[in-house]
Amino acid sequence: MNSPSRPIYLDYHATAPVDPRVVEAMLPWFTERFGNAGSVNHPWGYEAAEAVAQARASIAAALGATAREVIFTSGATESNNLAILGLARRTPPQRQHVVLPRTEHPSVLDPVRYLQRQGWRVSWVPVRQHGCPDAGVIELDHLEQCLKQHPAALVCVMLANNEIGAIQPLRQIAQLAHRYGAVVHCDATQAVGRVPVHVDELDVDLMSFSAHKFYGPKGVGGLYLRRRHPPLRLEPLLYGGGHENRLRSGTLNVPGIVGMARALELAVAEQPEEQQRLARLRDELFDRFQQQLGSGVVLHGPALDRRELRLANNLNCGFPGVDGDALLTGLASQVAVSSGSACSTAEPEPSHVLRALGIPEQQARASLRFGLGRFTTEEEIHQAAEAVVRLVKRLAP
Repeated sequence: MNSPSRPIYLDYHATAPVDPRVVEAMLPWFTERFGNAGSVNHPWGYEAAEAVAQARASIAAALGATAREVIFTSGATESNNLAILGLARRTPPQRQHVVLPRTEHPSVLDPVRYLQRQGWRVSWVPVRQHGCPDAGVIELDHLEQCLKQHPAALVCVMLANNEIGAIQPLRQIAQLAHRYGAVVHCDATQAVGRVPVHVDELDVDLMSFSAHKFYGPKGVGGLYLRRRHPPLRLEPLLYGGGHENRLRSGTLNVPGIVGMARALELAVAEQPEEQQRLARLRDELFDRFQQQLGSGVVLHGPALDRRELRLANNLNCGFPGVDGDALLTGLASQVAVSSGSACSTAEPEPSHVLRALGIPEQQARASLRFGLGRFTTEEEIHQAAEAVVRLVKRLAP
């Protein structure tokens, strides 16, 4: 997938290429099957509506949901906003309290901060600190304290962190939240397609995901909205034609929805073998750093041997004493990596996730996030390790 003239791509947390098998499934819906799924009074619209219904059923089955619990959106950012703000608009004043860790994605943090400016109480739950084998995992005791002190409407915890790969104990979190009457929203953007995700087993009420993280197209995603025991209700953010059960008006992106369903089908089918392969390559990459740099490289997030606590394709490393800007600039033509979330690259501050783990500012700035994926090869891992080690040795004091 990589061109010899371009850097090695190790930024799969930001996005993934569309799998050719997904492109093949999507192509007819751009041309001969171009109908609007809302125009069901003629064949073009009817077949588009049927394709959307089949895709919805396929995605729901992959997530352990029912078809009516899947709402199509433009991606996880919209899904997160719809979940948080849509619930907030139906919340009585006495329960206007949201609980979450500081390690959430900006598309969760920003709407929560908006609610805070509107008078909502916000409680920040700490996570296990840097150096712990479960670094980045939420402190359950503190979560319970927050829920005990003030009635909360909402608990937001992502399933797998987009920077350090930490996987949260969502079922335990949900059981605690429900015990105190709170709804649970889970940003599962980095998890869906990479680890098994079943909404009943996780016991979540709302869950966001995005197709482009699991080799589907950009611009399409979904929100799981619990409709059972009892049904959860939201207020829409967009008004218009009343699409998606009046929760998300706008003409449906039929090619994108078809592509997302096909991408998730492939990801789930290939998941067990692929995750083993990626974990092996990820471990090899870090081993090469350690062998060549020794104490000049530091692992961020859960220990690599705690497989149940970390995404198999994730590696986040700090290079103490190295200038972070020089590190990223020096690698730009050789290895495509990131220093944090792709949605916060305009911010001059160091990663809020690493800072929440207690990592010093300089080390947080001199950190790299490596995201491996379906098209990453062993040879690319060797070349990337060599490029990083060579540059770090040159920049180290």
